[in-house]
Amino acid sequence: MTSRFAGFPPDTLQFLARLSRHNNREWFNSHKNDYHAHVVEPALAFIAAMAPGLEKLSSHFAAIPKKSGGSMMRIYRDTRFGNDKTPYKTNLGIQFRHHQGKDVHAPGYYLHVEPDELFLGVGIWHPAAPALKDIRAAIDEAPADWLAARDHAPFARRYEFVGDSLVRAPKGYAPDHPQIDDLKRKDFIALTRLTDKELTDPKLVSLCLRRFGEATPLMAFLCRALSVPF
Repeated sequence: MTSRFAGFPPDTLQFLARLSRHNNREWFNSHKNDYHAHVVEPALAFIAAMAPGLEKLSSHFAAIPKKSGGSMMRIYRDTRFGNDKTPYKTNLGIQFRHHQGKDVHAPGYYLHVEPDELFLGVGIWHPAAPALKDIRAAIDEAPADWLAARDHAPFARRYEFVGDSLVRAPKGYAPDHPQIDDLKRKDFIALTRLTDKELTDPKLVSLCLRRFGEATPLMAFLCRALSVPF
């Protein structure tokens, strides 16, 4: 059972910093109790505390406080395909994913916790080709709706779009299309930074919900484009 959330303890960032210096199984196994106390337990408490407010934002995004198969992402890295063979991620990732999404490539809300790299994310990262095609079509077919979502003042003041883009116009779109820069995007994700103080503040939940709420027009647009409810 998770405890009441009172902000992430400073030990969370301290543990992750130590893990980045000792990223091996022997060290991790000998400090597994610290991992559970300083990372897992506060993360699960945060997820549980987010659930009621997230439900009010949209009933279609899940806050699941489970050690495996829930909103907290695995700390174990998949080392099969990359050059980096270190066994553990050195960040805590929490994603509130759309109910109809199967993985991190679905629309969602995200919290990233890493020393010197704290942020909230909204949108969809590396969407599959059919989803990307649908989002581009929605921008092309309803540009006013897209611009209203992208340029929504509370969102635009706070967030910055990040991610990969094509060098040339995607197939089927003219290079001089009015929204060509957005149509070139391969990711539709935007970030807003957090401070260490905000991470450890008991009001983090209300802050995250407020920031996520500022992105409602964008999230609603992406869900409509993908024919899923918001």
